[in-house]
Amino acid sequence: MHSAVVVTNSPVFSSSPMFRQLMISPSRSLHSLSSPSTPVRNHTSGYKEGPIIGCDSNLSTSLLSKRKRPARIQIPLVPLSFVDEVVKPDDDVAEMEEEGEEYGVYCKRGKRRFIEDRYFADVDFQGDSKQAFFGVFDGHGGSKAAEFAVKNLHRNIMSKVANKSCEDETEEAVREGYLETDSEFLKEDVNGGACCVTALIRNGSLIVSNAGDCRAVMSRGGVAEAVTVDHKPSRKDEQDRIERMGGYVDCRNGVWRIQGSLAVSRGIGDNNLKKWVIAEPETRIIEIRRECEFLILASDGIWDKVNNQEAIDIVRPFCVGTKKPDLTSACKKLVSLSAARGSYDDKSVMVIRLPHFIS
Repeated sequence: MHSAVVVTNSPVFSSSPMFRQLMISPSRSLHSLSSPSTPVRNHTSGYKEGPIIGCDSNLSTSLLSKRKRPARIQIPLVPLSFVDEVVKPDDDVAEMEEEGEEYGVYCKRGKRRFIEDRYFADVDFQGDSKQAFFGVFDGHGGSKAAEFAVKNLHRNIMSKVANKSCEDETEEAVREGYLETDSEFLKEDVNGGACCVTALIRNGSLIVSNAGDCRAVMSRGGVAEAVTVDHKPSRKDEQDRIERMGGYVDCRNGVWRIQGSLAVSRGIGDNNLKKWVIAEPETRIIEIRRECEFLILASDGIWDKVNNQEAIDIVRPFCVGTKKPDLTSACKKLVSLSAARGSYDDKSVMVIRLPHFIS
């Protein structure tokens, strides 16, 4: 928010005795830009002329009248009041949506002023119609880490995966891509972090990875199959790892946190907690078969209020057994359900139809 404050008793804005009779009268009143519904109006500046009063009161009026009048001065309009102008930044949006080839995505802002979630989708990736890359990124402490991941994670992963064929090599390549992205972001010296869930599709395989509590769930013949497991301090293996590294985990108001602070145990960024909040992903590789109907990638703003099978049941009618799939509407319905159940977090959902990618 940019604020301009005018102090009415400041010497800067006080009129001198010589010009006491000058009256500033705008042709239109100034208005605040804080309400987007208020139409924008231009305003002009001017003044009304009053009698000229000299500094020497002994001078006659006739002598004063013979003096050459100075050039007309345009006095800028200065409202004698407090002015608060709100200029919305480019990212001040309440929602984002996109319907692409074989996927749909919808993001909605929660209680925060700015949405911190981001997403990435690229079908026909690197010129291959059977190759694609998708991701949902849930920022915390700002959106910088999520934005950085959107721009760099797919590039780093693909540079590592390009020449890999077997599953073990592919999994290690994805891991290196995540760690490299994290390392690059930490060099930016920016606060905040991001949870990530990504899906790389190549050679008929679905390669799903996550770091944090963004989750991937697949519909296999209408049955929900969790492809990822959330990284939270409440997980026994995560708690053990953190404690081995000298950290601690505690529960406050029903939420498990690292060092009494962060409620996730993996992600990109979080420099102040990097010793315990690692960027190493867990990856699962699945061969795409006919019973693999669609994949849901979503932030915890959805999963905190909607369980896996509910999500599959809601999305399925929009993309299975219909001639006109409407994936964005399916995403919106999930977001609406989560909001109706009391979620105040940012909510992001991506639905990907899988049959197209069968080799």
